Amino acid sequence: MTGLYFEEFEVGTIIPHQLRRTVTEMDNMLFSNMTLNPQPLHIDRHFCETETEWGQPLMNSLFTLGLMIGISVNETTVGTTIANLGMTDVVFPHPLFQGDTIHVETEIKEKRESKSRPTAGIVSFEHRAYNQDNKLVAQCTRQAFMKKKSAT
Repeated sequence: MTGLYFEEFEVGTIIPHQLRRTVTEMDNMLFSNMTLNPQPLHIDRHFCETETEWGQPLMNSLFTLGLMIGISVNETTVGTTIANLGMTDVVFPHPLFQGDTIHVETEIKEKRESKSRPTAGIVSFEHRAYNQDNKLVAQCTRQAFMKKKSAT
């Protein structure tokens, strides 16, 4: 599936993404190890069971952020983005735990023509990830530099 071009995005549109993903202990361990993050909240079950209010490991928040955005790509930006420009307002209002299944929706918040390139525009997305109980586990605003269809 091809992503959308700048002209195809409409402000206010909410895209419910079809992909869902159950996160695992291995996801948490691999991501934490690959990023050299020794935080016991992610990798030490005994610590979490005895020393935290959660009683179990939390999924690494940067993994959660990346997964949320990754799930959105097929229906928004695959093959049509030039670059990510940034992410703001990143929040994790409820923990994501090993064994949870996330689903994601994206709202188109803004779009504007590029001032430097007539063949591109900037789109602002708000991504929201929910667990299987529909509790919001992650949210962010992402700006992407998008190709125009008229330029292809």
